[in-house]
Amino acid sequence: MANQEDIFKKVISHAKEYGYVVQSSEIYDGLSAVYDYLQNGAELKKNIREYWWQAMVQLHENIVGIDAAIFMHPTTWKASGHVDAFNDPLIDNKDSKKRYRADVLVEEHVAKIEAKIEKEVSKAAKRFGDAFDEAQFRATNARVMEYQEKADTIIKRLARSLEKEDLEDVKNLILELDIVCPVSGSKNWTDVKQFNLMFGTKLGATAESAMDLYLRPETAQGIFVNFLNVQKSGRMKIPFGIAQIGKAFRNEIVARQFIFRMREFEQMEMQFFIRPGTQKEWYETWKQTRMKWHLSLGMGAENYRFHDHEKLAHYADAAADIEFRFPFGFKELEGIHSRTDFDLGSHEKYSGKKLQYFDPELEESYVPYVIETSIGLDRMFLAILSHSLVDEELENGSTRTVLKIPAVLAPTKAAVLPLVKKDGLPEIAQEIMDELRLDFNVSYDDKDAVGRRYRRQDAAGTPFCITVDHQTLEDRTVTLRHRDTMEQRRLPIEELHGAIDREVGMRHWLKKIL
Repeated sequence: MANQEDIFKKVISHAKEYGYVVQSSEIYDGLSAVYDYLQNGAELKKNIREYWWQAMVQLHENIVGIDAAIFMHPTTWKASGHVDAFNDPLIDNKDSKKRYRADVLVEEHVAKIEAKIEKEVSKAAKRFGDAFDEAQFRATNARVMEYQEKADTIIKRLARSLEKEDLEDVKNLILELDIVCPVSGSKNWTDVKQFNLMFGTKLGATAESAMDLYLRPETAQGIFVNFLNVQKSGRMKIPFGIAQIGKAFRNEIVARQFIFRMREFEQMEMQFFIRPGTQKEWYETWKQTRMKWHLSLGMGAENYRFHDHEKLAHYADAAADIEFRFPFGFKELEGIHSRTDFDLGSHEKYSGKKLQYFDPELEESYVPYVIETSIGLDRMFLAILSHSLVDEELENGSTRTVLKIPAVLAPTKAAVLPLVKKDGLPEIAQEIMDELRLDFNVSYDDKDAVGRRYRRQDAAGTPFCITVDHQTLEDRTVTLRHRDTMEQRRLPIEELHGAIDREVGMRHWLKKIL
């Protein structure tokens, strides 16, 4: 576990050193759970947005995008259930005075049991070698089965208690499992209480006339209230989707794990409107479609899994998470939810306006059902950053730190390196820069020996280095070095654009998910 913690600490320090992410207002000792994205971070974030948007909107003729306001009429949040039900169960330790999410304490206890299962599996895999059948071992080994049953029982009980809002049983579960405060080591817990996560603010010229507002805790409601506007102006026929990328705000009491859980974050969401009764098929379709998008980035199928929800939100009839293997274990990256007609039906009730669709095939009007796909942009950023950062041992015994970000998402696609700052090499390097920057984000680096420049670009995540040397003066060829393989090849300057585009161009990556 300590090793994983060390890896995560390295990700955080690398993010700062190479201009990806820093704590907000750092010169004033920072603001807890709020972060700023620096020059490389802003580019990576932009590229993730673009890759999602093109896959979601551009490749689907029945999905369009909107950009709704952060401020919404306060009744929106009454209708959506956020005013009454958007809570986290919190518990305090009386000795350390630290506050925790009660459900997370239990889930972390279960994660330790799951870690014991993985330990048994890896021990058996070593013992049996190639003859090892992992599925059979998990299904028949007494110890593994016992651990699994224990974990399942705990999670089911937690889900049941939270669903019934039986906070006393949640506390009893924590006590029965002998869960201690990570800081004080004591079991001196308060009762579990619900805490609303919305940030309140005011709109108006004077305190007396001001209206109470909320910063939106999710982007989905901006889509629902605009359902008819988009459907009518775009002459959309069901099934169709509305996508949106935007900021959301949650007053997380226990925000932690770097940018995994923040108070200000960005969501990439798509609400897909369908005929009632077709939700099962569409739910499965969107689960597979979204997993295909993730796998297209080449970060390894073994690092993703589906996790079906034990506890369903009151409006859902099915829900699953796509979980990713972060340095701190498998955690939620994206949610796929079958939301029935709760949202549109509720807004119809609270607004007094009809939010229905006339289906020309059925010749009837109905409130559509919805399948939602919702991914945290910041979590996606962290998944990419933490998976990409590796220390490689080279053949000569030395090591290099390299950020193997999928080339389509890399902040800088290529660095142009003149071997020396004289003999006309900088001029040719500048000529290459001017040509490539029309299509790619490129940088110029002429400081230090070329080997050190390669290492610097590797650590920053740049897929290609282009070295301009004295041979370039004779035959107008350059050396193109590949970040991941360190392979170098000579090619003419006019072939550079095509060679880089084949590796980093979005169209080539999007083809994988068609």
